[in-house]
Amino acid sequence: MASTFHGLETARRSLFTTQSALNTTGHNIANANTAGYSRQIVNMTASRPIDAVGYSKSVAAGQLGTGVEASSITRVRELFLDSQFRNENKSAGEFTVKLDTLSKLEGIVNEPSDTGLRTVISNFWNAWSDISKNPENADGRKVVLEQTMAMVDAFNYTARQLGDLKTDLTENVEINIKTVNSITTNIAQLNAEIRRVEGLGDSANDLRDQRDLLTDQLSGLVNIRVEDQTTGYRILMGDIELVQGSANQALFSGEGAEPAGGAISVKDAIAAGNLSSGTIFGTVESRDKYVDSYIAELNRLVQTMANGEFEITLPKGSVLPEGTVLNGVSYTGVARTLTEDTKVVVNGLNGLHQLGYSLAGNDPGLPFFTINSSSQDTTLTAGNLVVNPAIVANANLIATSMRVAINDDGTDSVMSGNNSLAVLFSQMRDVRFDFDPGTTENKNTLDAYFRSVVGQIGVQAAEATRMQTNQQIIVEQVEARRQSVSGVSLDEEMSNMIKFQHAYNAAARNMTMIDEILDKVINGMGRVGL
Repeated sequence: MASTFHGLETARRSLFTTQSALNTTGHNIANANTAGYSRQIVNMTASRPIDAVGYSKSVAAGQLGTGVEASSITRVRELFLDSQFRNENKSAGEFTVKLDTLSKLEGIVNEPSDTGLRTVISNFWNAWSDISKNPENADGRKVVLEQTMAMVDAFNYTARQLGDLKTDLTENVEINIKTVNSITTNIAQLNAEIRRVEGLGDSANDLRDQRDLLTDQLSGLVNIRVEDQTTGYRILMGDIELVQGSANQALFSGEGAEPAGGAISVKDAIAAGNLSSGTIFGTVESRDKYVDSYIAELNRLVQTMANGEFEITLPKGSVLPEGTVLNGVSYTGVARTLTEDTKVVVNGLNGLHQLGYSLAGNDPGLPFFTINSSSQDTTLTAGNLVVNPAIVANANLIATSMRVAINDDGTDSVMSGNNSLAVLFSQMRDVRFDFDPGTTENKNTLDAYFRSVVGQIGVQAAEATRMQTNQQIIVEQVEARRQSVSGVSLDEEMSNMIKFQHAYNAAARNMTMIDEILDKVINGMGRVGL
């Protein structure tokens, strides 16, 4: 038989359970805009009923209900969508960095434009074309010198920008590595805290949300695989264990000496295939594949222009400087004068300039381009390229003639007004240089080679844009599906609030009714006739 106070206890349980539901609804509403928050629900179950009293079966109704209980408060989360989001997010992080790097490269190259490298190179050829019309004109020589210095400055500036971009990418790698180390440390700490809380029988919903949010952020930085174990998340990057329970391993750049403690080198992880996507991988690949590649291409352009081999026909009557060696033939004495048009291989504009004569003392031309004296690099690059300081100091050292009169004493006298070398320089824009000595596949004009480099950047940037856009769409689609499951809908929560509010009011009214019954039993019964 049920207790007299049975209805009161049933109403009490209903009030407490409904109040928990209202509080949870309020918690959901408060965190509607909290990143990583998963909506929570109160799981309600009927409390244990009262069995009928009796040895076998009583005549009274059995299994009398005792109300409702909140068995647990759980968060709504779908693990499959979490895994899918992290798998897609790593690629989105990689392509975003690559697209950003290629966009910056396009800005540095700045082609096609009226202010880019192609323009200053074209101005250089035009200056030689102008001076070929009047080779002894002082103003024309100064124009050639200024246009050459402008071209060299453009190469130097572009090289500095590429170097700065490379440095920025290296610094970004270091920053992202510190972020990874911080995230894995926090995940390990959350693993320990979640295990402690849930070991006491509670649900660590908010702590799990924090851990999942950190894991999502980590998935954008490196490729990870997550395993939910009794000790917490086990997070792997390829075959490398980043987090195991309350322990975590640190990453370091791998550019310098390995630190103590067995930290994981990013460089080694990439080489072993354990780090294959994510922002860090994309940054390293952007630096080593794109930026380094274009630095090398720019250096090759400069080196080929200054010293690269090309084939040219020297006009009949040209007088080569004493001791000149071309195609294995040494030209000395009277043999210096060419008796017919001669096809030879010359080493760059430096080599061509040394075949002519300047107005300053009738001396053979000097190398037109040299290495900056302050450079520690002994190899000519776009960064240390300079115009020969002697030519900068005296524009008359610019050679324009290939005709001299050989005096009886063996000295040379430059023939006034000869422009044969200046004409050859003006034609160099159409000459095919050997950009890969020893082969025949990579011969091209300087302008065509530079266009191919610019075209390659454009193609790579377009492909990176396509991949990043597609990947971002996929990530957004997965996130939308995940939010449809785990996200807080204010409309739904308001409906729940009204529902639970009515349930609470009904439970309170039920308790008032039970109270009135008890009042009647206690104060009204047994007073017959009064």
